[in-house]
Amino acid sequence: MRVSSDRKTAKDPNQQPRKNHHPPKQNIGNRDIRAGSQFQQWSMVRVNWLRALLLIASDILGLGIVWKLSLSFNQVFSPLPPELNWGEFAGLTGLFWAFAAVLVTVFGYHNFYRGESQWRNYVKQAQVISNIYLFALVVSYFYNPTVDAPRSLFFPAWIGSVVMIIGLRLLLTLLFDQFPIARTHTPVFIIAPSDRLSNLATTIEKRTGYRVVGVLSSSLANSSHSMQAILSSGAKEVIAEGLPETQLASQLYWQLRNAGIGLRLVPSSLMLLHRRGNPEIFASMPMIRIETSLLANWEYLFKRCFDFVSAFIGLIVLSPIFMAIAIAIKTSSRGSVFYSQDRIGLQGQPFRMWKFRSMFMDADRQQADLEHLNKSADGVMFKIERDPRIIPIGHFLRSTSLDELPQLFNVLFGQMSLVGPRPFPVRDVARFAGWHHTRHLVMPGITGLWQISGRSDLNTIDDVAKLDLFYIDRWALNFDLEILIETLRLVIFSKGAY
Repeated sequence: MRVSSDRKTAKDPNQQPRKNHHPPKQNIGNRDIRAGSQFQQWSMVRVNWLRALLLIASDILGLGIVWKLSLSFNQVFSPLPPELNWGEFAGLTGLFWAFAAVLVTVFGYHNFYRGESQWRNYVKQAQVISNIYLFALVVSYFYNPTVDAPRSLFFPAWIGSVVMIIGLRLLLTLLFDQFPIARTHTPVFIIAPSDRLSNLATTIEKRTGYRVVGVLSSSLANSSHSMQAILSSGAKEVIAEGLPETQLASQLYWQLRNAGIGLRLVPSSLMLLHRRGNPEIFASMPMIRIETSLLANWEYLFKRCFDFVSAFIGLIVLSPIFMAIAIAIKTSSRGSVFYSQDRIGLQGQPFRMWKFRSMFMDADRQQADLEHLNKSADGVMFKIERDPRIIPIGHFLRSTSLDELPQLFNVLFGQMSLVGPRPFPVRDVARFAGWHHTRHLVMPGITGLWQISGRSDLNTIDDVAKLDLFYIDRWALNFDLEILIETLRLVIFSKGAY
């Protein structure tokens, strides 16, 4: 592993800390381990202020547009009651600015401007906006029961705010992920098993803007010098894998939290299930209780409805593009416009998956002769960077993923979803290990987690299957939305495919 000048391997307890950092040594004494220094926590907080300010401006702009339209619409039916007319500033009522202040404050409380994951939590943001509007109704009633907020103002403002604010945030997400404005070159410390340190550090530095400044074997995570090594490195986050459970909660986690240092855990499937449960004491033992809900299936039902409606609308809206691609393929090479192949889908059942043809008609027969060029490390997947079978227009279709558009028919027929594990050809599945087949327990998708997490850079089926299992264990509607947005960005800027 290439070790940068600012990276330190902290395996030796006698190793001296770097001279250019002088963090205070933690002295807990008789204090509760949870009672950290608030000043120290705030001083270590890293905020991408430009991104936060743009998000705040976007939220206020979206809210302002909706309120302006709603107030204009409301004048036709029922003017704003005098009790709710709090003056005017910048062309908007004082009630709007009070509402905007509440929205920004509540969003800030929920880390929608700073949190690396929460500012993308669009479903929760929509819930928060709705709760603010409903809370405003309650406050209005107790403030003056005789004042009735016009329904012609309330409902358009409520629904419009959700659509406009989330819509603008989705647009900003595309821009933030594409340009360095959203990236913070955070110094990070890695704790992992000794045989994983080199690979994990190299992968993180290669695929993110993070800078690895120190590493430590997970067997030493709870040793007396580990926290001092982390502080000495100047790290703002710790990424940990394979931590020993002994004293983890009472030692490393609280020390990092008190120091204002973030912690990311490389999870196991068991750990992912914890987030779905509630902690409780049962038979005098701490347990995680995971129980079903009466509405447990509503998210999945909504997902399937969203798949069908989106595929139907997409096929109609994109029909001119379909025609243009068909003409380009016909003029580029002889043969059919579409290419179909047997893929393995839900519960291991084969189905016919459709794509725009990007290769010559005899491409399947040539594959055996090209196996020696396969970039896949384990030989399960078949990937060639400069595939000689691709027709001239095929490179453009693949780099933009336009060749995948006919799979909207597969979605419409109920064979695929918009988001899910990518279905593999029969050739690849025949080489699967037993645990790889777990990905077939859910509906395959046009795009998925591994398409946005490296795409062509992932060269083993183990890497792909781990991402698919992570998706299955963590699945939620917002997770699908995140994947769709990131897929859109990759398609627009043609990144990661060949």
